[in-house]
Amino acid sequence: FVPKKDGVLLVQEAKAECRGTWYLPAGRMEPGESVVAALRREVKEESGLECEPLTLLALEERGPAWLRFVFLARPTGGTLKTLEDADAESLQAKWWGGPLDPLPLRAPDILPLLDLAARYRRSPPHPPTLPQELPCAHLCLRLLVAFTPCPGHLWVLLNVSGPPRLPVVACGTHPTQIRRGLRLPVLGLLGGCLPPDPHIGPMGLLGLQHRAGGPGGADGVCLNVLVSLQPRGAGEGPPPELCHPAFRWWRVEEEGLRGRILQRLREGDTVPIRS
Repeated sequence: FVPKKDGVLLVQEAKAECRGTWYLPAGRMEPGESVVAALRREVKEESGLECEPLTLLALEERGPAWLRFVFLARPTGGTLKTLEDADAESLQAKWWGGPLDPLPLRAPDILPLLDLAARYRRSPPHPPTLPQELPCAHLCLRLLVAFTPCPGHLWVLLNVSGPPRLPVVACGTHPTQIRRGLRLPVLGLLGGCLPPDPHIGPMGLLGLQHRAGGPGGADGVCLNVLVSLQPRGAGEGPPPELCHPAFRWWRVEEEGLRGRILQRLREGDTVPIRS
């Protein structure tokens, strides 16, 4: 999304299968390209404008084989593409500030995203979130699994097979996982260390790391995901007993850290993951 005043940047498609329809600037990352570099390139190619990302708005996913990063960005230069500049990337670009009903859209999936962008501009539900330039060999999830049996109390799940750290699970390591959602590997990890049928709440994205062409040509992405483990029934008891020696519950006593995590849990203060 590249908004300007009360409008949003739209591009008219040039591809044969959707020629003449309108959509947000979008496209695929190229090998060796960072997430932000891909964003800037696609906006430039399709609209003629240069832009700077402000925050990640949402992560859309259909398993490890299909991830779409939705950004809010601001224009920083360039010249808006007109019909005289039409090419294989797009026919033209326009700032659109009215209802989208008069426009033939390539797909209606951008409508909830436009609403998400408008709500973020009015009252940001999460802090600005941009990719961190850190290498990762695979697509993986780093999990902050939080258990809050009552107000003000917080336990976090740690992997203690080495130095204590947040659990990490790799995604897409088996062909059966490629087209299945990211919640599946989370359930797999937690199912191996918790009692049967754990009550897992919604997942939210805290951040992500990616560095194109990392060590050995690695080009993976690590998603930092906040997961809430719901207590069974009422009560103020301890977290559920773990059945795997590699994991341990850590009670968060430091007031500042505990408060920040609880706030993000309580207010849904994360980038939404749309599956």
